[in-house]
Formats: sequence, C-alpha cells, structure tokens
Amino acid sequence: MSEDKKLNENLESEEIKTEDSKLDSQDPSSEASFTKTAEELGAMNVDELMEQYDLETSKLRKLSGKVALFITIVAILMSAFHLFTAWHGTLLAMKQRSLHLIFAFTLGFALYPGFKKSSKDKIDITDWLLIILSVGVWGYIFFNVEAIALKGGQMSTTDMILGVLAVLLTLEVTRRVVGPELPIVTIVFLLFAYFGRHMPGIFAHRGFNVTRIVSHMYMTTEGIMGTPLGVSSTFVFMFILFGSFLDKTGVGEFFIDFAYALTGSTRSGPAMTSVLSSGLMGSISGSSVANTVTTGAFTIPLMKSVGYKPHYAGAVEATASTGGQIMPPVMGAAAFIMADFTGFPYISIVKAAIIPAVLYYIAVGTMVHLEACKLGLKGMPRESLPKVSHILRKQGYLTLPLIAIIFMLVKQYPPTMAALTGIVIGVIVAMTVSLIKKDNSFTPKDILGAMEAGAKGAVGVACACACAGMIVGVVTLTGFGLKIAEVIVQIAQGRLIPTLLLTMVSSIILGMGLPTTAKYIVLATMAVPAITKLGVNLMSAHLFILYFGVVADVTPPVALAAYAGAGIAGANSMKTGFQAFKLAIGAFIIPYIFVINPHLIMVDSIVGTTVNWLPVTAALPTIVTALIGTICLAGTVESYLFGNLRIWQRIILLLAAFALLDPKLLTDAIGLAALAFIFVTQKMLNKNKPAATA
Repeated sequence: MSEDKKLNENLESEEIKTEDSKLDSQDPSSEASFTKTAEELGAMNVDELMEQYDLETSKLRKLSGKVALFITIVAILMSAFHLFTAWHGTLLAMKQRSLHLIFAFTLGFALYPGFKKSSKDKIDITDWLLIILSVGVWGYIFFNVEAIALKGGQMSTTDMILGVLAVLLTLEVTRRVVGPELPIVTIVFLLFAYFGRHMPGIFAHRGFNVTRIVSHMYMTTEGIMGTPLGVSSTFVFMFILFGSFLDKTGVGEFFIDFAYALTGSTRSGPAMTSVLSSGLMGSISGSSVANTVTTGAFTIPLMKSVGYKPHYAGAVEATASTGGQIMPPVMGAAAFIMADFTGFPYISIVKAAIIPAVLYYIAVGTMVHLEACKLGLKGMPRESLPKVSHILRKQGYLTLPLIAIIFMLVKQYPPTMAALTGIVIGVIVAMTVSLIKKDNSFTPKDILGAMEAGAKGAVGVACACACAGMIVGVVTLTGFGLKIAEVIVQIAQGRLIPTLLLTMVSSIILGMGLPTTAKYIVLATMAVPAITKLGVNLMSAHLFILYFGVVADVTPPVALAAYAGAGIAGANSMKTGFQAFKLAIGAFIIPYIFVINPHLIMVDSIVGTTVNWLPVTAALPTIVTALIGTICLAGTVESYLFGNLRIWQRIILLLAAFALLDPKLLTDAIGLAALAFIFVTQKMLNKNKPAATA
C-alpha cells in the first residue's frame, strides 16, 4: 500500500498544480473549462482505482481479438433484447428471465476468471464449457416453458440433471462475479431446506428431498428465477443501461461543473461540491464505489488543496456517493426490487424516500460546512469559477433525459418505459448537439459502447439476484421467514426499538459481504415480517431495511466506498472509513424516526398497496423539527456549531438533536430550548473571541 500511497500523492500534487494553473489562465466562462479539467483530473487514475476498490471491476479479464469482439456482440445483443422487450412488452416470466440468465452467465463466465491463477487475458476451456452448459440449462427452460408448466413440478431425469447444474452454475458464477459470501449463505439455506427435520426447536421443519428442492429452485418462479431476477431482467437492467447512456453523453462532468459553479465559492467550497455532485450522480449510477471514484477524482484533490485533511476529503466523497442509492429519482437497484416485493408503485417509493434522503444530504453538507468553519477555510474566488448560467446554457440539455424519466414516473408509466424514454431522448439530444457542433462528441459508436457497458454493468446484479432467489425460495418453501420473525420478536421481547436494533446489526453484518441488492432481498424476506408484526407500516419497514443495506458501504471494517476515497486521497483506509461512518450518522438515525413516525415519509396510512399521503402542511412541522435536529446532530459530530463546542455542550446538543428528531410537541419544545441554551452559552463564552462566520 505504501507504493500506492506514494503514487496517489504524486498524482494528487500534479492534479492540484494542473488545477491551479487552469484557474489562473482560463476564462471562467469558457465553454469547456471545467469539463475539460474534470476529465484531465480523472483520466490518470480512475481506471486503476476502480480495479482496486470495485470488487466486480477488479476481477475483469482484459480480452482482445476475436474473443473480445464476440463478448462485445453478446453484451450488445443483451442490451438490444432488453430494449426490445421494454418497447414491445416483456416475454412470459420464465422466458424473459431464462434468456436474461443466458446472457448474464455467458458474460459472467467469460469476463470473470475462476481463480487467481486463471488466465486474465483469455477465456479458459473450462469457462467455455460452463458457458455452453449455461446456454443449455437456461435454453431448455426458454424453449420448454409450456411443457414445464404442464408437469406440475414433476421432474424427469433430464430435468433433474439440468436442475442440479442450474444450482451449481448459479453458485459458481455468483462466486466469481460478486464474491464467495453470497453463495456460502445460499448453500447454508439449501442445507437447511434438506436437513429441516434435524434442526433444533423453532427452526425444525419436515425437510425436503433433493428432487423437491431442485424442482423448486429450477422449474418455478420461486427460486433462481424468482422475483429478484424478475426485477433484474426488467426494471434494473433498463436503468443500468440508462446510466450507461448518460455516462456517454457526459452528464457526470455536467453535474460536477454545475455543483462546482454553484457551491465553489462557499466556505466549504469543494467539499460542498462533492456532496452536491455525488448526490446528483449517485441517484442515477446506483454504485457507491463507482460514484466515489469518478467524482472523487476531481473533488478529493480540490478538497485537499483548500485545507481539508486527506482522510476527511476521502470520507466526504464516499459518504456523499453512497447516499446516491437512497436519493430519488432513480435510486439504486434495490429500490426497484422493493417496488416488486411490496406491490407499491415505484413512484410511491420515490415520493416516500425524498425527505429522508434530503435530510441525509443536509446532515452531510452541514458537517462539511462546520468543518470548514472550524478550520477557518475559505471558498474559491468567485472570479475563478464558471458561471451557473453559462453551464446551464451550454450543457443544460444533458438534463432532458432525467426530466423525461421524472415526468414518466410521475405520470405512472412503467419504469421500463420511463427508462427507455430517457435513453431515446438522451440519444436524440446528444446526436443532435453533436451534428450541430460538428465535433463528433456522440456517434453511433457511442451508442454501441453504452449498450456494451450497460450489459456488462448488469451482470453482477443479475447473478446476485439469481443466487439470492434461492434464499428466498428456501424461505418460502420452509416458512423460515415467519419463524425468524418470531425469533427476533422474542429476543426483543416484543419491543420495537430492540427489534429495529437487531435488524440494523444484521444488515450491517450482511453488508460486510453482500452487495446492497442481495442484502436487501435477504432482510426483506426475514426481518421485515418481524418489524411489521409490531405495527410498523410496510413502506417504513422496507425503507428501514434499504437504508441500512446502503450505509454498510461506509461502515467499517468493510467500507468499500470509503476505502476507494482513501485511495484517491492517499489517506489511511481505516481512518477514512471511521470518518465516513461519522459523516453518515444521519442515515443511522433517520430510519428510526420514519419508522416511529411515518409523517417524515409523508405517509398517513396504508391500506393494502394504496398509500394515503399526508398533506405537506400536516407534515411540515415534523419535517422542520427533523431538519433542525439534523443540524444539531451535525454540530455534535463536528464539535462545532456557532463556535467550538465543549464536551458538556456537545452532550446537550446531542440531547437536543434526539429531542427534535422525535416528532412530539413536548420533545420539540425541549429540543428547541436546549438549542437556544447552546446558542446563548456559545455567544457568552466566545464574546471576547473573534467570531467565525458559519
């Protein structure tokens, strides 16, 4: 790591010098100023960092020649298939999902070597065999859906052989692409299904033979091809593809330029830029690590250049990037699975998620601003920054696909159609601008490149959903979900807060090895019944699970997004991880608030899958006090509010934060009184000192 650290420090110093010279020499209103700067800052080390910290990217083979062309064609065909079904309507469930798996498994076995010693530049013979087996196993389902339905679960010898192969292939491709943790958990669940009669106490069940288990996993939509894969093969793939098209049009650079122009002159300057740009980009990327690396290559060196410590700069970027998965309008892949699990329209989930997500970013933004005040930092000179009006005039067209998606979702069109519309509009706009400017900034080659990147980016989600589908299958087959819910409630003695704490801890532990999507699926299957059994509405329960699935990316000891930020900053990984955990503290508290009082997510009541929304005027007092409480919490973490806080003041401010976050009239009054007391005492204690303007 010492060589990597030295390399990063050298890169960083060169980046800062480059940036300083540009600021001195450029006309801030010139057309390509900060977009070009961002590209130059990121070009040197983004790919290396992605390979080092993004678990999926780090394993990828680098193919060449005809084999690479073949894989490119497969990836483009996968995207073409999903674009076609998004327009003309999806196929029968098992047909859609089996063809999705043929593409995903082919790319998975081709691009991800089986072992460390396996070839990194060619596909081994074993991998070709696994690809052929995958095509045969899932092709059998695709061409025999009607015959399988008529069998009613009965299995022939051929069915049994193919079913066993399907389970083994799913475990193996997931091990390669996602990591060994999810397959290990899946194997434990499969063994639980078989050895049920030997299990102790409440976990005992009658047990199922191998034929019954394999049939359930392979020949129904309750196992590998269950709900998680159904969402992956429709909504999730289309939004991953949408993100790839946006990336090709340059929307990432636009977000950075826009955020920098808007916030660069504030006291917290580049740090606030990081928070805003990462939130915007993260809402469509769905990957904490990828977002940290792409935007962090620009924002982290700038944060360091104005005085933020390296570990703090890396933590800010990681925390802001991770929050993208809970930030509407797109959010992460787990949000689409949530829509399918709960039956709520996706737009309802987006609406419920808005206020908690905004509070999360306000908490992070407040903390970085207070840190700047504490350190006496200053923003960038206004004359060195591009103008917001100029950026919007020159690059504002890049937001049209996002506007289209929001419009389609609000009008309650299917998410797949919304994503397709966004893609089409993005392509039309980018092609039109390219033709007008005659700069070849977007060509048909970029369309194919986006289709290839989208398919490759979806492989991890597809494999994780297929493997997690077996866990869900075992839960439904054995009734384990209800049993584990009973155990959780018994341990917590029927009390809500202990139940929520147990669920949170479980989520963070799972987060050490599972991607957000798989983690959400497992917890939604097992923990949500325990929460809802205690009277919590379904929306709040699932959002609670989603939040703690997401923040595991900045929770040590396995905080991959934070470690990626540390790599860019040249900082200690664990120190950056704990700082990111502190900055993300709002995400550990806000979910408890909307579980206790769903007014924070604008929910009045839920009947079935129909949400009765609370009027904004009725929810406003809860939102305002939660906002003030969030600021108090930020001040507690930073040990600074109107000035440096003493220990006793931090304790009082923390109590004020919790009182304000608890939406009751009495607690709000106590919280506001405590905050007023802190204000008065800070002014009195600091009256003879120069005041730092917050």
